[in-house]
Amino acid sequence: MMLRSCCRPLERFIGRWAGDGLLWQSELKAHASGDYSIAVVQANSCLEDQSQVFTSSSATYVGVYDGHGGPEASRFVNKHLFPYMHKFASEQGGLSEDVIKKAFNATEEEFLRLVKRVLPAKPQIASVGSCCLVGAISNTKLYVANLGDSRAVLGRRVSESKRTPVVAERLSTDHNVGVDEVRKEVVALHPDDSHVVVYTRGVWRIKGIIQVSRSIGDVYLKKPEFNRDPIFQQFGNPVPLKRAVMTAEPSILTRELKPQDLFLIFASDGLWEQLTDEAAVEIVSKNPRAGIAKRLVRAALHEAARKREMRYTDLKKIEKGIRRHFHDDITVIVVYLDHNISSHTRGAKNAIAGYTTAPVDIFSLNSTYEAEEKVHTKI
Repeated sequence: MMLRSCCRPLERFIGRWAGDGLLWQSELKAHASGDYSIAVVQANSCLEDQSQVFTSSSATYVGVYDGHGGPEASRFVNKHLFPYMHKFASEQGGLSEDVIKKAFNATEEEFLRLVKRVLPAKPQIASVGSCCLVGAISNTKLYVANLGDSRAVLGRRVSESKRTPVVAERLSTDHNVGVDEVRKEVVALHPDDSHVVVYTRGVWRIKGIIQVSRSIGDVYLKKPEFNRDPIFQQFGNPVPLKRAVMTAEPSILTRELKPQDLFLIFASDGLWEQLTDEAAVEIVSKNPRAGIAKRLVRAALHEAARKREMRYTDLKKIEKGIRRHFHDDITVIVVYLDHNISSHTRGAKNAIAGYTTAPVDIFSLNSTYEAEEKVHTKI
């Protein structure tokens, strides 16, 4: 036993350098009605993806927050959104679409207050934002709320036969103006602005700047007064606005979970840039549970390397920052749905409520190798 514990630090050190030093995972943990797995790979100089899972005997919350312009907004959401969900759910007697909308709105308003407070010292924070994808399972009901282009995909058996293939069903809406319907929606809301969506650098962008139409933050694209602020004008290129061109109003799907619903994949767009919904579902359905999120991340990295006519063994040697030229930050959370778990077993399985939070920055001074922040409270 002593020998084994002495070896662990060495194993971690070797594992870190023998594998991908920018890849982190939480292999497999229990939630009230199954297991879940998380993996993150960093590409940016500062990790802009943040993610977390909260578990209790009655609910499971999943969050994937893909930041842009910097990590401040995604880190802010990581700290504030779930507490607001807990608060409003307690006040209103349980989880609902209204609770989730109120939590998103409260997080947006709180971030706006932060931006106003620190603007004189850090004007660039007005241009920082984050996509926000949340899944919440309460008893047999699933809620999926989304801002931006992170995505939730369900793996569903098409019949009761276990031999029947598992199909992919997308549960979230991509709020990206590269999607025709989203672009038309934005244009329709701004009939007096022929340049609200512009094709530039190979993609459609709002005001020629950003692809997503919904987010937390991006205050300068929501509040015209920030573009008139002399402090912000000194920082960058103000965008003349008559009204907001982005919103923090989430699209929400509510679904009663069924026995054929096998697992959920929540991931930032870094995964979906490399893998189709169907490919991701096939990987999960055909492989063991342990380390499944890492398997998806590695599949995406192999694809990113293939596109550049190189091997993953070469790609993983590239340092963060430079790595962003090859792929984005990628976050994946896989949640298995075990419908045969009784309510009594669920309660026993999760007598402890807690958080699993991915590292703020992979293997930086801000995190250790085992960078999960766990907050345990007895129910």
